[in-house]
Amino acid sequence: MEFRHLRYFLVLAEELHFGRAARRLSISQPPLSLNIQQLEASVGARLFTRSSKQVALTAAGLAFVPAARALIDQAAQAASHARDVGEGMAGSLAIGFAGTMLYSGLPGILASFQAKHPQLRLLLRELSSSEQLVELAHDRLDLGFVHTTRVPPELSQILVSSQAFVGCLPAGHALARQALLPIEALKGEPFAVVSRAVSPDYHDRIIAICTGAGFFPEIRFELRHWLSVVSLVSQGMGVALVPAALGRSAMAGTVFLTLDRPTTPYDTHCLWKTARDNPALAAFLNTVRAAGAQRTG
Repeated sequence: MEFRHLRYFLVLAEELHFGRAARRLSISQPPLSLNIQQLEASVGARLFTRSSKQVALTAAGLAFVPAARALIDQAAQAASHARDVGEGMAGSLAIGFAGTMLYSGLPGILASFQAKHPQLRLLLRELSSSEQLVELAHDRLDLGFVHTTRVPPELSQILVSSQAFVGCLPAGHALARQALLPIEALKGEPFAVVSRAVSPDYHDRIIAICTGAGFFPEIRFELRHWLSVVSLVSQGMGVALVPAALGRSAMAGTVFLTLDRPTTPYDTHCLWKTARDNPALAAFLNTVRAAGAQRTG
């Protein structure tokens, strides 16, 4: 039994007419008849009844239709998988990301890419920007989404998003109903921040924003993750300045307020090793670029 036999069988099972089936297959009727006879000999049962007036499937033929379709589909899937492997579109990509990316575009990028390349596994690791730089340098990540301007020269980058800082306050705070939050009003408040060890860029940015408003922030809590910062604020234990995307976390007990003056935006870049030649990586970067163009278009 050959796949040619199965293909001829399925076309004839749909047409139930040797002439029409032969035309669809771009062959003449004698080769079609011969192939059906060879298939029936291989199966060991008659698959069609033939007369001068009609062609019909036998009970064995009816039972064989779904099995033949499944075999054809499996062959097509196997061929597709082999092509994907050959083109680098099967296997896996290791992706690092900072936590705020869960609220600023990463889920959409992943869904769009996975829909086009279902054979490729995406392995995600939540890491700080500095941790991602180390992993990229040692080829333990294919690409990363970071919030840092300290990018080594061997890495290329795409600007993924640019967002403002906002005030994050407990819902019951005296300033929670302000239309605009004066930054200097946070003087003396207990601040929750992502620790300097995890994100020196962010840590320095918060201090710069506060000192620019005339005070040094009273940092009481240094945490490892953005959601930990927001969670602590929701418990009424402190205040924070966070990227605007975290407002989408919708954590109960918090409010997010626009600041009364512009601050340097909080940029997210996608980084990868420039010298890395990987078709799957190139395809993923195209998805990242398309997502960025969509947001700015």
